[in-house]
Amino acid sequence: MSRRLVSLTLDTLEDLPTRCRSCVFWELDPVSQDRAIECGDPALEKEAWISSTLLEWGSCGKLAYVDGVPAGYVLFAPPAYVPRSVAFPTSPVSPDAALLMTAYIVPQFVGGGLGRMLVQGVAKDLTKRGVKAIEAFADARWDQPQCLVPADYLLAVGFKTVRPHPRWPRLRLDLRTALSWKSDVEYALEKLLGSMSPSLALGPAHRSSPVS
Repeated sequence: MSRRLVSLTLDTLEDLPTRCRSCVFWELDPVSQDRAIECGDPALEKEAWISSTLLEWGSCGKLAYVDGVPAGYVLFAPPAYVPRSVAFPTSPVSPDAALLMTAYIVPQFVGGGLGRMLVQGVAKDLTKRGVKAIEAFADARWDQPQCLVPADYLLAVGFKTVRPHPRWPRLRLDLRTALSWKSDVEYALEKLLGSMSPSLALGPAHRSSPVS
């Protein structure tokens, strides 16, 4: 079984889950998101966000493949690039941290080490850019698949609460901790990522049509 990790680009964008390719929850503020859904094309808005972030800041996502099949991903960026980040009562994100926007592992690949592989890939990438930590707006009442990560799982894999809230606490993970994770954390992390969607597969591994 071969595994590889690649950066998210416009060429690999369509290997995200179908519903995620047209989701702009994080990429737009609430008003702009509603407008894009009603009058525009959310998929094009996401593509534009990815393109702009890549040009101005650099890599903002990682995808994992198993035997050529897309098996999971994580999306991250500085809070200045994430309009939704200011909508939370526990904002702002710390100035030395990047925001973990969302993440997912295809259920059939949970338990193979992809969770740690993805987050450690992010940690290595961000450490080279001088970023000290990853922070996330978690959902303390998570009960169904959505764009936020369950707070309980983030706490279980080493995140610490830096600003409590009954619904949307802000959590933080030092990147040095992520780089030194042991195998006992790996399973808990993958439960987190694998629980975030009922979908059983990501988008097609081949790209025979334009990104949309």
